[in-house]
Amino acid sequence: MIIKEYKTKKLSKSGFTIVEVSILFVIFLIVAFLVAPLSLNDSMQEKNESRWRKVQGDFQNIFYSVNIQKDAPDFVFNDAFNSVMKGQIKSDTDTYRISYLNGTFPSGKYRFTDFKQTYSNAVISYKLYDTVQDGIIGVLMYDINGQSGPNVWGKDVFGFNIYDDRFEPFCKNDPIAIQKQDCSKSGGNGLCCSNYCLIGGTLN
Repeated sequence: MIIKEYKTKKLSKSGFTIVEVSILFVIFLIVAFLVAPLSLNDSMQEKNESRWRKVQGDFQNIFYSVNIQKDAPDFVFNDAFNSVMKGQIKSDTDTYRISYLNGTFPSGKYRFTDFKQTYSNAVISYKLYDTVQDGIIGVLMYDINGQSGPNVWGKDVFGFNIYDDRFEPFCKNDPIAIQKQDCSKSGGNGLCCSNYCLIGGTLN
């Protein structure tokens, strides 16, 4: 009897009490809640970058269509581009604001105002310069998932420089190191993600 009682006590000490199991369960839940959003964000980022890779190819085709009209004596880029995009634009949108990757807000040439929502629920805007700057006649922004967040350069917002004969992703001619630095959550603007994501890089 004494030996049997001793074995029972020994077994109970080697197991987990309800309190210990509860603590482990709570810790597991906390870790799950912390990790799940990160995994979800990574998955969403991959999806946005994948869609951007497809979209930028489509834009090159759009520019080709715009250039077809360039032989017309009264050619105006705005009119030609709007004509090509006409079937894709759903409506104007005023309740939209973009931020840089570092949390600040764009000003100057990267501040857009005339936003259009497409039937695919993306948001697009562009503006042309009064004078050509290093061959660039204007800039264009494209938000992959439209008014849905985060509306941040490098996350779901990407852009092109507009040349006389092509669209070119921001920072295409910049050194890879500069593109990587700008496409960084630690302080970059996120503009260079427009090209960095196309050459195999990703938001870091």
